[in-house]
Amino acid sequence: MAFGSKNHLIGLDIGSRTLKAGEIVETKKGRRLKKFGMIDIPAGLIEDGVINDHESVADYIRQLFKKNKLKEQNVAVSIGGFSVIVKKINVQTMDESKLQETIQFEAEQYIPFDISDVNLDFQILGENENNPNQMSVFLVAAKKEMVSEYINLVHLAGLNPCIIDVEAFALQNIFEYSYDAKDETVALIDIGAGKTSLNILKGLSSLFMRDVSLGCGQINQKIVSLAGCSIEDAEQMKFGGQNEKISPEDLNEIVSSIVSDWCAEIKRALDFFYSTYPDDTITKIILSGGGANIKEFRRLLATEASAEVEIINPFSKLELADNLDSSYLEKIAPQAAICMGLALRRVDDK
Repeated sequence: MAFGSKNHLIGLDIGSRTLKAGEIVETKKGRRLKKFGMIDIPAGLIEDGVINDHESVADYIRQLFKKNKLKEQNVAVSIGGFSVIVKKINVQTMDESKLQETIQFEAEQYIPFDISDVNLDFQILGENENNPNQMSVFLVAAKKEMVSEYINLVHLAGLNPCIIDVEAFALQNIFEYSYDAKDETVALIDIGAGKTSLNILKGLSSLFMRDVSLGCGQINQKIVSLAGCSIEDAEQMKFGGQNEKISPEDLNEIVSSIVSDWCAEIKRALDFFYSTYPDDTITKIILSGGGANIKEFRRLLATEASAEVEIINPFSKLELADNLDSSYLEKIAPQAAICMGLALRRVDDK
């Protein structure tokens, strides 16, 4: 695919506690990370994917772009959570234009929302391996209200939303680019502030997706209730910041109990996957999001899931611009994964 400047855009990951923006350019040597930046936003501005204060979030986006000298106005953003449904379905074999006409009818039996309240999209995956007369299709349904919210937010920040992606697909995009996806079964798990998404891939094909309401915000909330501090202070304490309000033992106890809950929830999702695909074995789990940095979580998950666990490095195959700090990028790598998956997109992508 030829990438001209007119196809260029910025990947903008709008998280509930952190905004990230990245710019990847095409050079003769390959892809180059030209710019990358992050900015924290106060708790409560975005909750469960819902934007509570558009003007404040738009102002933080403008600050992020100004601070990192991001000039391009075309952006790709992503949505996720319970306003987005991604399902693998089987339909009668037909060409894409015919499916375009019938997708609404096909979707109605799978979508728990009123079909008139959602935007529908699909991707044909190929022939169904169990029935040659059918084909497998990825069905994506996103609530129109949420899509409009994010489009309006981006416009309010003075930018042009060219692509609205799904978080799980953005993560899959950077994984496929950064890793040699062989014919093994891999679980991509993104632990954010308020939500965890699971995407199980076999080679380049996604077999199973699920979002669950758990994340790093749970640790912060427990610290707040025990120490009587602000969310911002709790964030510092969680990563070993100086404090006199909570003992190291109490902090360890909080982290241990919550990551145990995470692992139990993830194990339930994996067991459900195995009940559907009994012949597959997940050999590797790739973690992203802020929760990937918690050592005890990685150790416990490897034991519970009987799989190798590693942290994603979305920068591994990118040439880095001279002005970027490689040690900083290494530190924040798991949080940058969705942003980098968006930054790989181009304006004329489907």
